[in-house]
Amino acid sequence: MAPTPLSCMIIDDDEVDRLTTLAFVKKCSFLNVAGVFSSATEALSIAEMIQVDVLLSDIDMPDLNGLEFRSRLMSIPVCIFISAYPDYAAESFEMEAFDFMVKPLKKERFDHCMTRVQNYFELKRKAQLFEYSLGSINTVFIKDGHEQIKLNLHDIIYLEALKDYTRIVTTGKKYSVLSSIGNLLAETAFQSFLRIHRSYAVQRHYIERITSQEVFLCNFTLPVGRSYKDVLTRLK
Repeated sequence: MAPTPLSCMIIDDDEVDRLTTLAFVKKCSFLNVAGVFSSATEALSIAEMIQVDVLLSDIDMPDLNGLEFRSRLMSIPVCIFISAYPDYAAESFEMEAFDFMVKPLKKERFDHCMTRVQNYFELKRKAQLFEYSLGSINTVFIKDGHEQIKLNLHDIIYLEALKDYTRIVTTGKKYSVLSSIGNLLAETAFQSFLRIHRSYAVQRHYIERITSQEVFLCNFTLPVGRSYKDVLTRLK
């Protein structure tokens, strides 16, 4: 299965430069253009609401310049500045820029940058998979909205089935993941969980008390399904 395209945003107040960058980006199949803007001020409200993986931005712009824009959105993984002023290079890297390209944009230089971008995200993906495989008995990665979140399995109290989704309830927060509770419980990472109901599975070490009808854990009381009572009886 091909990886999901990376979300890309372009900002440049010069129309020719903006369209040039857009033309180059459109030739990159791994990039999906999420927005093209003539001002950083206009782009800011959009960038705060959507996931942006790659930012391609001019620096010298009125009102809000590219460096100021970046300082407000340091969470964007890859920020590439494209400027007519080489003197901005040092300052751009202080803003954790991934790359700095000088106008006019050249295809060979752009292609080299994009190859590095692809390699960066591929290494990042492999690192996450490797970390998961190493720490699968202690941690798990879940996708919550646009974010990849690392959870300590010890902190998960119970799972709740919600049709195609599963709610993961931890000691500090609730998450919803697009996976059935059955699929989650089939994974090695969730072998410490006990199915007590068609809709619920609990972490064994959080169980405080068991009755024929309910399981008490932390500040939660969950129902026991009829077909799961025998399993719970053996825990008493």
